[in-house]
Amino acid sequence: MASAPPMDFNNYYGQPQPPSYEETVAAPQYTYSNTAPPPVYAKTPQPAYPTQAYNQMYPEQSNAAGPSNVVVQTVYVQPGAVFGDFPVHVHCSGCTQMVLTRLVHDNGVLTWLTCLSLSIVGCLYGCCLIPFCVDSLKDVKHHCPNCNSLLGVYKRL
Repeated sequence: MASAPPMDFNNYYGQPQPPSYEETVAAPQYTYSNTAPPPVYAKTPQPAYPTQAYNQMYPEQSNAAGPSNVVVQTVYVQPGAVFGDFPVHVHCSGCTQMVLTRLVHDNGVLTWLTCLSLSIVGCLYGCCLIPFCVDSLKDVKHHCPNCNSLLGVYKRL
């Protein structure tokens, strides 16, 4: 198998060969002859930041009329609560509990449009009323099973 000749590092681009590891460890790297060592620059200590007196931004309000009532309202943000055809686990703001919603199907725009289109096609003998019996064509209202509050609505159209 052919191989390339070994590289000659003695005169590589006109530079002398660097010292070996043993030479660099054994001998000091810098020697000073009749010169003073380089100056050492130390970090000068800086004065501390000046402190400022406490200034209140807004003046205090006196409660001469008596103590005021503070009303705290907790707002729950439910990321990802998407209401659809199936019950959803949500936090009810009425009873403040995590609940699985109760579904109520209600006639919506899609139900009426389907009824109208079936009557135009020729289903006049009661067949046009079939969309009112199909839950997948109706809007869905999500209610809390504990307090009956409306939590969300899913409209088909």
